[in-house]
Amino acid sequence: MSILPYPPSILPRHLVRRLAAELLPSSCLLCGDDTGGPLLCASCDNDLPILPSERLCPRCALPTTHGEHCGACLKEPPHYNRALALWAYEFPADRIIHALKYQHRLAVADWLGSRLAERLTPAGQTLLPMPLHTERLRERGFNQAGEIARGMARTLGLPYQPDLLHRQRPTRPQAELLPGERQRNVRGAFACSGDLGGRHVVLVDDVMTTGASANECARVLRLHGAGDITLVVAARALKH
Repeated sequence: MSILPYPPSILPRHLVRRLAAELLPSSCLLCGDDTGGPLLCASCDNDLPILPSERLCPRCALPTTHGEHCGACLKEPPHYNRALALWAYEFPADRIIHALKYQHRLAVADWLGSRLAERLTPAGQTLLPMPLHTERLRERGFNQAGEIARGMARTLGLPYQPDLLHRQRPTRPQAELLPGERQRNVRGAFACSGDLGGRHVVLVDDVMTTGASANECARVLRLHGAGDITLVVAARALKH
């Protein structure tokens, strides 16, 4: 007797992809070599473009000479207090993000969540993912930021609240827009449905491109009582 809620022939496509990805043999996501369990082999792990925190702006995670605040953040500080990024959004880190978002390799999200949890100091009090609009969520079948945040919550033992922050309307990808258009694109796109009561919020996303979406989310979270806000991303685009 089948234990699946659907006959195999009518399983939703995203579920088929997810099940297939999770049942693949243990091989390196990037080069295909046998790893015996880990997502990446040691060689590929060492090739990831790590962003050293001591040479990044602590506010937006862009490179600076000695880890000082960058000029943009000094001129107009974002609504979040700090940003943490594991890698530059370039090869081969971009392939890891692509495997999660477009190949439905959800094991990647748990792995990213545990990696980010190791770097997160202070740990915060509640985890919120960057929300997807319902149309995009229906199309993809899952929120990649939510899956990463869920992995972080398991590692850290923190509350995970995926429904507190909402995207009220679809927005164009920020990378397609000119700098002056980006804030207008996301202005009013997000809403919060609860009182955060001064809590330290950790906002989680897969990639930070311009920071405009995260900044708008943080603005809304401030209006609903957030204390400190830490933005945590797997990868940071250095050119946009």
